[in-house]
Amino acid sequence: MKTTLEIPTDLYRETKAKAAMEGRKVTDLVTEGLRLVMRVTRSASARAPSAYDLLRGGRGCVNSGVRDLATHPRHMEGFGRE
Repeated sequence: MKTTLEIPTDLYRETKAKAAMEGRKVTDLVTEGLRLVMRVTRSASARAPSAYDLLRGGRGCVNSGVRDLATHPRHMEGFGRE
């Protein structure tokens, strides 16, 4: 498919020089770059969920009777001081 791209002049010059040094076409280099970006994006979105995400539904389901320790002055004594 043919398309038109606006590429910063310095990046285009660098790309054209690299393609020439490797005996390749600029189109091939750009295509390879796009495939690489798409592969990285796909693998990042396919990674395993975090522990936070897995336990999201279980937060607060157990009442231990202990209030938030941050609200108790004894537990906050000296917090943030050297």
